[in-house]
Amino acid sequence: MTAFVRNQWYVAAYAREVGRDLLARTILGEPLVLYRTTEGEPVALADRCVHRRYPLSESRLEGDTIVCGYHGFTYDKGGACVFVPGQTRIPRTARVASYPVVEQDSFIWVWIGDRDLADPALIPRAPWLDDSRYTVVCGMEPLAARYQLLVDNLMDLSHETYLHGGYIGTPEVADTPITTEVDEENAVIHVSRHMADAECPPFYAKSTGIQGRITRWQDIEYHPPCLYLLHSRIAPVGVLPNEDGTDPNGFHVEIVYAITPETENTTLDFWAVARDFALDDEEVTAFLAESNRTVVMQDVVALDLLEKVIANEPEGYQELSINIDTGALAARRILKRMVAESSAAASVRSSQAVPS
Repeated sequence: MTAFVRNQWYVAAYAREVGRDLLARTILGEPLVLYRTTEGEPVALADRCVHRRYPLSESRLEGDTIVCGYHGFTYDKGGACVFVPGQTRIPRTARVASYPVVEQDSFIWVWIGDRDLADPALIPRAPWLDDSRYTVVCGMEPLAARYQLLVDNLMDLSHETYLHGGYIGTPEVADTPITTEVDEENAVIHVSRHMADAECPPFYAKSTGIQGRITRWQDIEYHPPCLYLLHSRIAPVGVLPNEDGTDPNGFHVEIVYAITPETENTTLDFWAVARDFALDDEEVTAFLAESNRTVVMQDVVALDLLEKVIANEPEGYQELSINIDTGALAARRILKRMVAESSAAASVRSSQAVPS
């Protein structure tokens, strides 16, 4: 499935990426240009001048307006053309699309669908990324693969044992059964794997300093289509949270992925790791940044390869699914439903726009 869920919020960039330089991004097949006004407000416009299609991202800012680098057509932050060369009359159709934008949890979120439905309250939260009680490392890697493949990858962490051995994978990850719960009403999928006695992989041994075996919890919380959260808990074997829920002897890592479809067969993979320990230890920060990017790139290589395999496989090929795939299969089902609902809403809006 490569169809898009259009009436949803997607991450277009990290907040730190968007400034007074023009930034080009493609989201759901729509080329965008992002920037901040002089007051710091983030803006997203269609990245194509109405005159001769020149990319506005290759143009220049003048105050809060973009001046097209080809013929000088100038657009305000709402997408309206405010100047055309050689004449005072501005054509009524001289405007580019503007998109609702929200800055939250260190991300710039954009809404590509029906702007009347763009409710900021619908944006899922990742509060650790903008919380002084956590230290964060983050990055973004493009994939030459459809976004569904990254969703499948993240929903089934048993692949850590084989693809990420030597970094985050140990035998116990693949050997431990999962539990899956689906909140149909709120469209949230939970997949949990709790390991009571596991090998401590280098990713955690070097960052936490734990020697010996560990208790390791992986609790996935996926908000289709865009936001994936992995609540990770690490502690020495036998060390559990207190009865009141406090957990002073555990190490907690919040791993965040924003999965943004770029085109039908390419994806923007925003990743972040937030930790609540060794907050000021620059060596730990550097180690986690390098290690997690290595892990992400291992996924990128694998999924780019898988995309090529799928593109060339015979029609009607049937894959095999097993117990560890319950979370990924639930995600596929919900995404399919969301695509259908989004398409139906678009059809209704289109029919209402046609005069009777």
